Amino acid sequence: MENVWLNRVMNAGFYLLLIASASRLLFRHALDGQTVLALVIAAMLGLIYTLGTLYWQRLSHKVRLFWLGSLLVCWLILVEVAPSFSWCAVPLLFMCMRLLSVRMLIVATTVLTAVVVAVQIYLGDRFDPSQILAPIGVAAMTIAVFLEIRRAGVLLERERLSREIHDTIAQGLTSQRMLLQAAERVWDNDPGKARDYVRQAERASGEYLEEARRFVRDLAPAALGGQSLAEALSELNPGDFRLEGTPYPLDPAAEAALLRIAQGALANAREHANATRVVVTLSYLPDAVSLDVVDDGAGFDLDAPSAPGRGYGLKAMRNRVAELGGTLVVESVPGEGTAVAARIPA
Repeated sequence: MENVWLNRVMNAGFYLLLIASASRLLFRHALDGQTVLALVIAAMLGLIYTLGTLYWQRLSHKVRLFWLGSLLVCWLILVEVAPSFSWCAVPLLFMCMRLLSVRMLIVATTVLTAVVVAVQIYLGDRFDPSQILAPIGVAAMTIAVFLEIRRAGVLLERERLSREIHDTIAQGLTSQRMLLQAAERVWDNDPGKARDYVRQAERASGEYLEEARRFVRDLAPAALGGQSLAEALSELNPGDFRLEGTPYPLDPAAEAALLRIAQGALANAREHANATRVVVTLSYLPDAVSLDVVDDGAGFDLDAPSAPGRGYGLKAMRNRVAELGGTLVVESVPGEGTAVAARIPA
């Protein structure tokens, strides 16, 4: 996962360290041939780094690896000419963490750390253990933090994928199964109605197939393609959709979350609560957008161990709104229906 703010901080850190090292070189050394050579190599290093970051999205992984190798070679030559540029090892290590496998990352970290240790010993007036221990400690902490961030990112992505699968593929298969079961029950007595159920199952399969394809491509829900959130909700629950307030632009993630919540709440109402009517209300407030889904189904006891709220569906809804800084409230009484209310800041 790409982390935009972290990338920007590391890029800024690289340029600051490069400029700081060049300034140190100019202040402490005469402008002789070796100093000029170091400044030229430093400029080349900065240029290579800039080209890679500017065209990052257009580069294949192999080209990025070649770019990283060019950076490291240029940096090694620069450190040989002017050891003070060893400080650039930290942002270079970050680039290694972005592009290399764990095994290659360990190799790169060892090389970078060894170079920094050698420079510390070379520049020091006399040897002391900190010249070895400090670079190793910094490298170890950096790698540990990176691996933990990567692990947390993987867990978050798994949770996101499980929500998407639950809200698309799982619900689609459940709907098709119910329609096909209904067709089987009336197959002999009412062939026309059975064929109607089969046609509904076929349409549903097409819709959820498109959802699955969009999901794989990591795009917005298919129902939002080319239309507003209100239009998508109206098609989702025709006849019982209400729009309150004047619509205004929302973050695509917020629109996708509200649509998924509506899909999940409608599926629960129709498939589990046997509701005969479900009312969906989308309200555009000055500081937030709210979605209310109210049904007249069987309802349930929120405190019961087997309550739907303790299952995955409502948990996924809560996680969706929580990631966007919103809240989800569920109210239900056995025999009196269920109300799901999601609220996301504008």
